[in-house]
Amino acid sequence: MSERQRVVFIANRGEIAARVLRTVRELGHRGAVAFPAVDADLPYVMAADLTVELSGPRDFGDVEAMVAAARSAGADLVHPGYGFLSENAAFARAVEAAGMAFVGPSPDVIELMGDKASARTAAVRAGLAVAPGSDGAVETVDEARRVALEAGYPVMLKAVAGGGGIGMAVVPDAASFDRAFESVTSRAASVFGDSRVIVERYIERSRHIEVQVMGLPGGRAVALSERDCSVQRRHQKVVEESPSPALDPESRASLLRRAAALTESVGYVGAGTIEFIHDLDSGESFFLEMNTRLQVEHPVTEAVHGVDLVAWQLSIATGDPTVPELSVEPQGHAIELRLYAEDSERFLPRPGAIETWRMPDGEGVRVDAGYADGTVVTPFFDPLLAKVIVWAPSRAEAIERARAALERTEIVGPGSNLGFLARVLTEPEFVDATHDTGIVGRMTATPVR
Repeated sequence: MSERQRVVFIANRGEIAARVLRTVRELGHRGAVAFPAVDADLPYVMAADLTVELSGPRDFGDVEAMVAAARSAGADLVHPGYGFLSENAAFARAVEAAGMAFVGPSPDVIELMGDKASARTAAVRAGLAVAPGSDGAVETVDEARRVALEAGYPVMLKAVAGGGGIGMAVVPDAASFDRAFESVTSRAASVFGDSRVIVERYIERSRHIEVQVMGLPGGRAVALSERDCSVQRRHQKVVEESPSPALDPESRASLLRRAAALTESVGYVGAGTIEFIHDLDSGESFFLEMNTRLQVEHPVTEAVHGVDLVAWQLSIATGDPTVPELSVEPQGHAIELRLYAEDSERFLPRPGAIETWRMPDGEGVRVDAGYADGTVVTPFFDPLLAKVIVWAPSRAEAIERARAALERTEIVGPGSNLGFLARVLTEPEFVDATHDTGIVGRMTATPVR
């Protein structure tokens, strides 16, 4: 089969499906997607070479439905994007059993690193530091309470199978522990079918920093520069940047070495992200978890390294160990702003028909969009509308470019968080890079004047 005849099925939707399709077609492959009727007019469906209609929105999370769609499209490779089934080992196994290549790590590695307890153990074995807490998963409130007391309050409860900010809670003291434990375990059982949690000390003055890794066939791993994802609401990222203004070159090099070591130690192949919590007081960076897929915020890494991570993913999935041409050291500074169909105060979803859709363009500006003029944002999916990514020679210039890009952005119809994003870019602690993961909480506690 020639390179130009490959069919790549994207088991996803919206902006990530459109973004993956762009690279697939640039490489000369054919791009296939599946869509429910509510998505029929969206850009990712219009851009695809092959389409398969699903029975409904829930099919994106159904292993059998997505494998059947990929097979009906004649797929050679299946790219899972992020969310949905992207970190589902059963899906990866089913794809391979159907004779297609899964664009991601092996099912066994997905299981190992997707479980927060086993990932923590693997990190310790690879020599990474972890925050004080449980050695593995805890199942009873008594056991969890003992671990919390030993680790020291405040602590974080995290569902072992959790992700996307779901199944997490900060517990400030022992008096509120039992109620928080019941809430997190119940939520985890309901959403993930697994009520187990881990307990870790919560570091109050911290940055959320992650390292993009690429595991190559043959066992070698490449660690690219870090992304700073400290601007979050409900433990979900809203603004990301690279490189992190919190790290000096020595700290950056150390973090990248440790990330590569962990990636190699577990036999990871493909794109992944290793997340750390960086203690601003001690300067230490503790392992949090590994995401066994491409991240929403991958474009900032592409911007500072001059590389197409999706093209690299597809190359690795076909067994190619070659490292593409890229800038080894990060060049300039990149910022990503997530545009959501939600209000700017409570961050509640605000779906609706798009009456006006104007996205920015120009030098150093990139937009990965899931919608267009005349399309409808439905309540069935995450409310992410698009990502605005800017690059500039310095962080200060990148912030200015991001502000200008937002001024040229207009969305009428559904709600949007444009106002909130604009406020972040003028918030003194963000501009001065003195912020931590509590910045959004402080901003929302202060009324907009």
